[in-house]
Amino acid sequence: MTEFSREELNQFIGLHRESKNFINLNPIQRGGILTPEARKALVEFGDGYSIYDLSPGLEIEKIPLVKRFISDILPRFLGADAVRITLGAREGIFNVMHSITKPGDTILVDGNRHYTTITAAERAGLRVIEVPDSGYPEYRIDVENYEALLKEHKPKLLILTYPDGNYGNLPDAKKLGEISKEYQVPYLINGAYAVGRMPISMKEIGADFIIGSGHKSMASSGPIGVLGMDKKWEKPLLRRSDRYPEKSVEFLGCELRGSAIATLMGSFPAVVERVKNWSREVENSRYFIDKIEEIDGIKQLGVRPTGHDLNFLETRVFYEISKRHKRRGFFLYRELKKRGITGIKPGMTKNFKLSTYQLKKEELKIVINAFEEISRMD
Repeated sequence: MTEFSREELNQFIGLHRESKNFINLNPIQRGGILTPEARKALVEFGDGYSIYDLSPGLEIEKIPLVKRFISDILPRFLGADAVRITLGAREGIFNVMHSITKPGDTILVDGNRHYTTITAAERAGLRVIEVPDSGYPEYRIDVENYEALLKEHKPKLLILTYPDGNYGNLPDAKKLGEISKEYQVPYLINGAYAVGRMPISMKEIGADFIIGSGHKSMASSGPIGVLGMDKKWEKPLLRRSDRYPEKSVEFLGCELRGSAIATLMGSFPAVVERVKNWSREVENSRYFIDKIEEIDGIKQLGVRPTGHDLNFLETRVFYEISKRHKRRGFFLYRELKKRGITGIKPGMTKNFKLSTYQLKKEELKIVINAFEEISRMD
């Protein structure tokens, strides 16, 4: 057996986050902050596969409360006929690609797609055609541009990112649903930054599949995702193993196991309620953008006025300061940290994205004042 020194091993003990009580602007984390109930569930089910203590077997669908959550509650929430739990949004996207296409097929995706949409397609052996955005400064996706590419390339799947993870743009998802029905091409909506933050329904949009991210937008520890589908796609996606009839092939035997599902369920009542307050989140986001753009050298990129809490800022003022500051591009991260603010990646000064989700007006004012102070640095 390999021997380890005590010093080598002790370095892993007591891992902690210095900034856990800071105002966090990170879009990936804002919607994933656990509720008190989810934190309790995380501790309760943090031991290995302890979620299965609720069931006599190792099938998550045999745990009564979990079964009801997946087979009844989540489908109603997503506007879907059936739902499965995945390791994250990217895995759900791959599950769909792998089950309803074959290598060499073509798919259409929006130009603002997440990089994992491409890697999932590469893994499935698919040819990807991108619907371009409008470019600087809005990066708008016009879904009507899918139509010409549909006619030309005869794709087997359409994907729309709603909203995208850079600019928070919300394309006309319902219009694309109409187009997909006209051309009879299945349609997947990647709602990793929508499901759990804002009202969204797969059926109302006219999509065949909807993807959500528990750790990004449903107050879950993760990694965890949700995959909703129309009933006509249950057969290929939920097919069972020939040798192990209780096991799902596409999900490698069973769905997500462990504490993440417990936190997803623990937070769910609060998630349902907060979605009802989406208009307030948009109002706060617009207030923040209006105030932050009063600082000379800061500009929001993306569709205006913003319709989401995730936004992208062009910040020439901070970039100019970084050119003469002794810490160069890392000065902004350090200055924000001094003021109790985190979430902007170290080294970013020319532009960056942030989220105002569930921040109080008082907290937004603290962030605005901090940006204003830092912008005046010599």
